Amino acid sequence: MSLNIKFGVSTWLWTSPFNTETLALFSKIKKMGYDVVEIPVEDPALIDVKKVREALLEYDLKPVICGAFGTNRDLTHDDPSYHQVSFEYIQSCLDICRDLGAGFLCGPMYSAVGKARPVSSEQKKIEWERAVVNLRKVCRMAAERGLEIGLEPLNRFESDLINTAEDVMSLITDIDHPAAKVSLDSFHMNIEEPDIEKAILLAGDKLIHVQVSENYRGTPGTGQTRWDAYFRGLEAISYEGTVSIESFTPEIKELAGAVCIWRPLAPSQDSFAREGLQFLKKWASGPDVKPATEQLAVDKLSL
Repeated sequence: MSLNIKFGVSTWLWTSPFNTETLALFSKIKKMGYDVVEIPVEDPALIDVKKVREALLEYDLKPVICGAFGTNRDLTHDDPSYHQVSFEYIQSCLDICRDLGAGFLCGPMYSAVGKARPVSSEQKKIEWERAVVNLRKVCRMAAERGLEIGLEPLNRFESDLINTAEDVMSLITDIDHPAAKVSLDSFHMNIEEPDIEKAILLAGDKLIHVQVSENYRGTPGTGQTRWDAYFRGLEAISYEGTVSIESFTPEIKELAGAVCIWRPLAPSQDSFAREGLQFLKKWASGPDVKPATEQLAVDKLSL
C-alpha cells in the first residue's frame, strides 16, 4: 500500500521572514510538484493576506500556517505580559489561517523556542500548568474560528518542557479541548524518540501535520533517518495529511544562527527541495524505498 498524503515545503528552506516578496517562490514550488506551501509567520504585519490568497489560487497550492515562538512569545513565562504578547500573536496567526483556508496553526506554542534550562520539579510543574491553562485559551480562540492547533515537540536543546510524543500527548490530555492536536517533526523525533513508529502510533488520530528532513536537517533520503518506521507508523494510523519538508538556508544569517546551521546542507536550496520531494514520493509509494546512503551501499555491492 501507499500513503495517501500531500507533499509540502516550508518557505524557510529559501528565505526569512515570509513577506509579499516570498510569493515569488510559489511558482517554483508548484513546478517542482508540491501540493502545499508551508508558511511560517514570523511577523503577521508582513503578510498581505489578500495577495497570499491570490497567489495560492493562481498556483493551486494549499497553505499550512506555522508559528514562530521567539523569546518574547512564551506562554509559560513568569511575567504575564509575555502571555499577552503570545495571545495577540497567536490570534493574528489564527486569523491568517482562517482567511487563507488553512485548518490549523502548528508549532511549539507552549513556550519560547530555546527555553532549555535545568529547573526544579516545582518550577516545571508551575510552567506546565501555565501551558495547560493558556493553551486551553488558545484552543478556544482556534475553535471560535473553526480551527485546530498542532502542538509540536522540540528536542532537548530547544525546549525543556515538551520533547516527545508522550510529552505532547500528556499536555493534550491536560488541556482537554478537542482543538488540541499534534504536529510532529522528524528532526526532533530523530533526536528524542526511542521508537519512531511507536511515537506516531501514540499520537494516533491527534496527528494533523508532519514535518520532515534528514537527521542532520538535510535533504530527505541522504542521511540516517528510519524512513521505514515513519512509513509504518503513518500507514497504521491512516494518516492523510501533509508531509512537509522543513529546513533552513544558511544564507539568512539570523535564521541560520537560531537553528545552528553553519554550512550548506545541499548543493542548492532548489536541489534540496527537488530531490527531497523525489525521495518522499518514492518513499510514500511503498516501504521498499531505501535512504540514499543505504541504496548507494547496495549499488556498490551489486557491481
